[in-house]
Amino acid sequence: MTTILATDTVYYFSVNVPYIQCEALYSGTMPNVVMVAENGTSVQVPSSRIKQFITSQGVIGRFRMVVDTNRKIKAFERLR
Repeated sequence: MTTILATDTVYYFSVNVPYIQCEALYSGTMPNVVMVAENGTSVQVPSSRIKQFITSQGVIGRFRMVVDTNRKIKAFERLR
């Protein structure tokens, strides 16, 4: 797990996207995905951060994204 500093922003996402919808992530025409965090904030996430979690079922689970004060993603991870 990532160390979270007091200055970091943390977003939580619950995702349930079937595999057929994930195919667009591989086409190259979708470099970013806009996701709505559990707190209602819309956040743009690079597709590359999501691709690693695609299974034959799609992308399913609860995720956490940690962003530093420069808006750089420190971590995008599936929570267990």
